[in-house]
Amino acid sequence: MRLVMATRRSALALAQSRAFAEMLVKAPQNEGVLVSELPIVTSGDKTQDKPLQDIGGKGLFIKELEEALFEGLADFAVHSMKDVPAELLPGLALACVPAREDPRDVLVSKTGARLADLPSGAVVGTSSLRRSVAVLTARPDLRVEPVRGNVDTRLRKVTEGPLDAVILALAGLKRLGIDNRATEILDPSICLPAVGQGALGIECREEDELTIAAVARVSDKEAWTCVAAERAVMAAVSGSCRTPVAAFAEREGESMRLRAMLAEPDGTRPRSGERRIAWPSDLAFAERVGRDLGDELRRG
Repeated sequence: MRLVMATRRSALALAQSRAFAEMLVKAPQNEGVLVSELPIVTSGDKTQDKPLQDIGGKGLFIKELEEALFEGLADFAVHSMKDVPAELLPGLALACVPAREDPRDVLVSKTGARLADLPSGAVVGTSSLRRSVAVLTARPDLRVEPVRGNVDTRLRKVTEGPLDAVILALAGLKRLGIDNRATEILDPSICLPAVGQGALGIECREEDELTIAAVARVSDKEAWTCVAAERAVMAAVSGSCRTPVAAFAEREGESMRLRAMLAEPDGTRPRSGERRIAWPSDLAFAERVGRDLGDELRRG
């Protein structure tokens, strides 16, 4: 059985897609499965000089990959879950969420200073409204400037460019093998992770039962349950790139702890909420908890 995998062409996207493909073909029940790549440059990759919220949002990172699925050019697509909108297009299905990488954010600074130790007026790069709210809540005396581009580009803007620091996802640095570049791992109490950060989502055509069965064999139930709760928060608040929203679910023994944050599009009125529940018995229960918390924040 040969499957074609659609993936973005960036170094990070290729690294995480190839790692998933290797895991897929090594699964005991997938003997005989082979995977070939279909690298695609997405609309989000092509436009690097404008904030995502001004050009259509995170869905631009998956649009062309989904088109490849619809056209039969690919059997499955590998996405960063944080790029996947709350609602999938009709005819497509999320078939697998593999084990999750560390979802936390990191600060990479020019001098090695931690967030608390950056000098007043220091410039921190991020195009994420969520991260901007977190930085300015913790350090209102800092400046936040938008920054786009791949991981290497963002790091160079610190080491060689005008930024004093940048905030990135730890998962991306780990997948690229450069997590030693992190100055500080930001605790979720300071910078709550994005919905689905650190997780991958494997998307297939809804009617393609053979591919769905193959990729589902490497799904991680715990990761999917956490991601389902987080995405339900996003759906409840109608989250998009114009909405500073965060949600982070984690397992604590036999319980789930779900934390979320929502602010106005201009970053004002940040409010947070939390739920601690017995570990959900299924995805539907996790989603109900997430919707409940999201509704609470939206009414805020």
